[in-house]
Parts: sequence; structure tokens; C-alpha cells
Amino acid sequence: MFKMYGFWRSAAAFRVRCALNLKSLAYEEIMIDLDAGEQNAPAYQAINPSMSVPALFVDDGAPLTQSIAILEYLEERHPTPALLPEDPRERARVRAIALLFAADHHPLIVPRIRRYLTEKLGVDTERRTDWIVHWFREGLVQAEARLKDDPATGRFCHGDRPTIADLCLISQVMGAKGFQVKIEEWPTIDRIARAILELDAVASAVPLRQPGAPASH
Repeated sequence: MFKMYGFWRSAAAFRVRCALNLKSLAYEEIMIDLDAGEQNAPAYQAINPSMSVPALFVDDGAPLTQSIAILEYLEERHPTPALLPEDPRERARVRAIALLFAADHHPLIVPRIRRYLTEKLGVDTERRTDWIVHWFREGLVQAEARLKDDPATGRFCHGDRPTIADLCLISQVMGAKGFQVKIEEWPTIDRIARAILELDAVASAVPLRQPGAPASH
């Protein structure tokens, strides 16, 4: 069984949770409360000096960190069901869509950025929320443009089976919904997100269904 340090609201942990479920891999998730600053505790810094989640233990060695690296590891070691296409060009397309969310936009709205805006730059709550919503929307606008007229787009981001691109898309969509962003503005994104959430492995991994989330109380 894998052991993962995560947080119910973390988009990155959500992606990995989805992949583990889709591949039917057993895991235990230990929640690190990012809102309370538990990631800054020396005990967790010893696990992941980046003070972020997820951190996935696969053996007695050092944990794997960074959600995209973890997804790639799981794909290589547990290739069924596949979350990447076989064709190299198609793999590149899937990775590009995944990174649009996970590398270009998600890093701009994580807790450490929000705290810096407030504590160091004196940004008030309203303007901080404007910042977060702006970057959520930017990612969704760009993804919609990328996906909507591309013949490679199917029921999911790439064809008719889920890939790591879909895990990154749904993690961003769920986060955006938390800030009242209307996903219906982007019909392709909305359609794909609905299809992803029909998968039990993904539906059971959504943030509000995890221990510590408001809906769990």
C-alpha cells in the first residue's frame, strides 16, 4: 500500500488521488493542513523540503514529490489502465494540456502565493480573490481554445479515455468552482469535466469528499 501526504483541498493531491483510484492502487492519505501551516513544521520539511503536497511513499526510500512526476511514475510502473497514449506525438499533446493547468496557472494560486500577496504585499481579501479568479479563468480560456476545435479532443481531453490531461483539467475546474467561476462559459471544458466526474474513481477523489473537508463534518 502506498502512503501519501496530501490535503483535501490540494489540486495536486487530487490529481494523484484520481490516478491511484483509476489504477486500482491501494493507498493511505495523511492530511497535512496547508491552511494551518502544517507543511512548515520541521517534521514535514524533513519529508518534503518544498513544504508542499503531495508526497508519495512507494517504498522505504525517499518520497516522490510533484504531482506530474508522480503521475508519470505511476504510469511507468503501473501502465494499466493507461493514462498516456502510445503515440509519442499524442503523448506530447496530453502532456502539454496537463502542464497548461499544472505548470502555467495552478502555481499562481497556491496557498504560499496567497499568503505572500496578503502578508508581504498588503493585498486585501477582495483583490486577492480577484487575482485567484483571474488566473483560474486564464487557464480555462486557454484550455477551451486548445480543445474545442481540435479533432484529437473526444469525450475527454484526448480521445475517449481519460489521461493525465483530464486529471489536471478536473483539478483546476473544481478549484475554480470553489471561487464561483461559472464553468459553463467554456462548453468544451464543461462537457469534459462532466464526463470525468462520471467516473467513480474520480468522483470519490473530489476534494469535498475527503477527510477534513467541510462536507465531511
